[in-house]
Amino acid sequence: MADELTRAIMGAEPTFTSDEVAAAAGISYEEARRLWRALGFPDSGDTKAFVPADVDALQTVSAVVGSGLVDDDTVVRLTRALGSTMSRLAEWQISTIAELLERREDSAAGPERWTRSGKDVAEAMGPVFERLLVYAWRRHLAASASRAQALAADEEDLLHQTMTVGFADLVAFTALSNDLADDGLADLVEQFESRCIDVVTQAGGRPIKTLGDSVLFVADGPEMGVDIGFAIVADIGRDRNLPDVRVGIGTGSVISRLGDVYGPPVNLAARLTAVARRNRVIIDETTAAGLSDRFETRAMAQRHLRGFGNVEPLVVRHRWAYNG
Repeated sequence: MADELTRAIMGAEPTFTSDEVAAAAGISYEEARRLWRALGFPDSGDTKAFVPADVDALQTVSAVVGSGLVDDDTVVRLTRALGSTMSRLAEWQISTIAELLERREDSAAGPERWTRSGKDVAEAMGPVFERLLVYAWRRHLAASASRAQALAADEEDLLHQTMTVGFADLVAFTALSNDLADDGLADLVEQFESRCIDVVTQAGGRPIKTLGDSVLFVADGPEMGVDIGFAIVADIGRDRNLPDVRVGIGTGSVISRLGDVYGPPVNLAARLTAVARRNRVIIDETTAAGLSDRFETRAMAQRHLRGFGNVEPLVVRHRWAYNG
């Protein structure tokens, strides 16, 4: 039944071994294995694990390399990014579909019934999500290209940028996770992540990644970053069905690579969440210097933050919060 589900998703019966799929694509076994591993798949050896779509994919990548537009290493890096993203997306989709099937009355009939139901869902929803996947990718690619074009127009480094970085972190998550059943914990994490992403996106920021009990986001400047922080506190911290939240924000130069950001502001924002009180937004001096008179800050006692020495974090609030 598992083979039947695989055939339904891939649209064909596996007929090629590793050597055969490479030969059919007109490339060496070593080249095919490098790309296959970059996509995140183990070697299949002599098992017939490949379908005609795999041949087409290898030929497509080989043609790109042969065109001279990009070199082989760049293709592998792009392939690795694609594989990592698709792996997480696939796991996310299957877990979501599994929840749907478990809620159905016939789901208790055993793994064979689950496989048949999964096959029905895959055949019905596969083409829909395939179109949606391409659409979403093009939309995000257009947005990323526009940002890169704007930086190039300003003669700025496309990889090294000054950004405001924020971390939103659930309070006492470890203790809470020990008390919750698996389903309850999964629901809590999904609620937190999805609602944070909605808040960040709505405010004009970009969610970078989720880490279960925390969300990393970036904003174009301190004001946007702090506004996002307050919006997360308002949405998550005031919901009695969710734990309280802490937000740390730093501003400075970061490096953008493989869809992630790296640099001192990222590490500092994460460290600041550890000293923040629940449902508070804590910022560094650089972020504070970029705020307008809509905000006021109050210095906290110096804290030793790993990797940064003694730091004086700042509590930030809307000005009306002091005068109201």
